[in-house]
Amino acid sequence: MKQRIVGFDLARSYAIFGMFIVNFNMVFGSHNDQSAIAQFMSLFSGNSSSVFVILAGMGIALMTNRAEYTSVEKNKLRNTILKRAGFLFIIGLLLNLIWPADILHFYGCYMFLIAFILFLNKKIFLLLAAVAVFSFHFLILIIPYETGWNITSFQYNDFYTLNGFIRNTFYNGWNSVFPWIAYFLLGMYLGRLNWSSTKVQKKMFKIGFLVYVSIALLQLLSGQFALSEDLHLFINADYLPPYLPFMLSTSGFALMLIAFFMYLGEKYGTNRYIQDFAPTGQMTLTHYISHLTLGILLFSVLMNKSLTQDPTDQEATKPIYILLFSIAYFILSYYFSSLWAKRFNNGPFETLMRKIAR
Repeated sequence: MKQRIVGFDLARSYAIFGMFIVNFNMVFGSHNDQSAIAQFMSLFSGNSSSVFVILAGMGIALMTNRAEYTSVEKNKLRNTILKRAGFLFIIGLLLNLIWPADILHFYGCYMFLIAFILFLNKKIFLLLAAVAVFSFHFLILIIPYETGWNITSFQYNDFYTLNGFIRNTFYNGWNSVFPWIAYFLLGMYLGRLNWSSTKVQKKMFKIGFLVYVSIALLQLLSGQFALSEDLHLFINADYLPPYLPFMLSTSGFALMLIAFFMYLGEKYGTNRYIQDFAPTGQMTLTHYISHLTLGILLFSVLMNKSLTQDPTDQEATKPIYILLFSIAYFILSYYFSSLWAKRFNNGPFETLMRKIAR
């Protein structure tokens, strides 16, 4: 169990590092930069967020992974998760005031819905994931995806209205319930597997590899044929809108990544250097909040950027500086986690959430 959790936390460490790169680049970088480093950083877009959500689903599954529970125990676990969902929803909405691409309030929505289906057979989670993806593609036939969006500035114009909030939350927000809850449900399925088994690790890696490579080949070949504009967008869309090929590609990448880190945790879980990274993965909530507040503030000071001015009106920061700062901030997060873990069992915001959601 301990080795499996080490692998799980290693994967979460990677995910938060990827979030650093993506979010710092979103604030300070240019989406039109075609340099090699910018293209390298773009590889984290979508992949890091999807891994983040899948691992959150795995975390809930690991919380509820016993063979048998009494009805009292089930209700207690369900209430705990509902309280945590409320906590994340509120914290996320507060963050949304300064960071419109917040993911935490969406987490709260996923967890609220998941709380009512915690103890279903794991195969049902895969079926529901497919339903979530299908539902999104049905909705996009009815409601234009760009509704509410200012595509130039990536601002959601009517987020703070009832209709806009519901639309953003369930359909066309950055990580809207449809289809993003599919990642969470996939994580619930994965969390029910026996990751201490080398057979399971290899199987999940192979499946992820086949899915990821298949979509990559499809996207490559799509450029060789005269396809309609809509079909080309469907195959090659990146994050917005999250069409089926994007969902499959990022899920395949996540399976490979998680299987790899689970293998590391199982084989080298007692290694001191491997174990040193575990606290960083255990404090992803704290690091997520800190990088969107302290991290962005620190980088703006270092780069002499204004946070009150529209980023499109300022000169974009060179990709190499964004990448180096992301690495440096991850190293700071690593040392903070190591020092904090010597005195406390959980990170600052993790502790607050646990106290509220007892």
